[in-house]
Amino acid sequence: MPPAVNSESGKSSPTSSLTPVVTILDVARAAGVSKSTVSRVLDERLPHSTSPTAERVRRVAAELGYVRDPLASGLRRSGTNTVGVIVPRLTDTVMAMLYEEIAAAAGSRGMFAIVATTEDKPDTERLAVQTLVRRRVDGLILTTARLGTPTARDVPHALALRTDGIGPAAVGDDRLGAHLAVRHLLDLGHRRIGLVGGPGYASSARERLAGYREALDQAGIGFDDRLVAGDAFSIESGEIAGRDLLDRADRPTAIFAVNDNTAIGVMAAAHALGLRVPEDLSIVGYNDIPIVSRLPVPLTTVRVPFGQIAAGALELLTEASRGEQPRTLVATPTLIPRRSTGPART
Repeated sequence: MPPAVNSESGKSSPTSSLTPVVTILDVARAAGVSKSTVSRVLDERLPHSTSPTAERVRRVAAELGYVRDPLASGLRRSGTNTVGVIVPRLTDTVMAMLYEEIAAAAGSRGMFAIVATTEDKPDTERLAVQTLVRRRVDGLILTTARLGTPTARDVPHALALRTDGIGPAAVGDDRLGAHLAVRHLLDLGHRRIGLVGGPGYASSARERLAGYREALDQAGIGFDDRLVAGDAFSIESGEIAGRDLLDRADRPTAIFAVNDNTAIGVMAAAHALGLRVPEDLSIVGYNDIPIVSRLPVPLTTVRVPFGQIAAGALELLTEASRGEQPRTLVATPTLIPRRSTGPART
């Protein structure tokens, strides 16, 4: 199946989670000239103009605090001011949220974001990359990285949410986030804590598993692989894993799910088995997608700063265009306690 590709036009104002950026469009409006005029006047590669219009443009730019963005000036000589974004699927709220943040951050720089979906399949991803490169995107942001698999591309690229351990990446501190989730359950008196995990090829799932183990170890509780189930990020996977963990005599009193979708699946499994949340089972999710605060039992979860990660990915894309050494930017998550967690029953 070919990748689905959609485009979203840039906007002149960023989202509230990002620092406001003065764009060429802002300068053009304030100076009363066209965007192309501002671009020509402020392009240091062109001859310096001393016309009254040029002087007015430079004065307005200085007053507004405009700073030339190397990303918006084109990552390639034949640049189109377009960034390609590759995600597994847009039906995943997390990926949709990140894409919107990237589109807003790019839009604040006068750029466009185009998205392609891959169903998390490497062959489809390769086709998506080819499709976007043919559209002459200036760079790629990928959320589909697999651990240990280099992401070699024909244009500058950066990874987001996941890392392959090699290329430039903007991610959340998944290990810390999982540690916060499990520490919260431990503080409530839970000692038998299950984990609903994700796919082993995703760094986010692996790091959250590591954080889960780390928190248990620091509490003096040994890791029990019988309390771990699940290998995908879907609601269906969470429900199947939840039934596996809960439909037994020695079920856990609490479950940490590596994303909100799987946590919702665990809630469905608990309901089907006649268990009450949080009286019989405490549940913590991950990401803080909008729906979870409005569930009949609002979900305790770990909030990921998607705006910060999106801005970081664009920054890394700029660095990649300059040939700088790849690095990893790590954003700090926050635990959001709600009603799905409560004291362990004695």
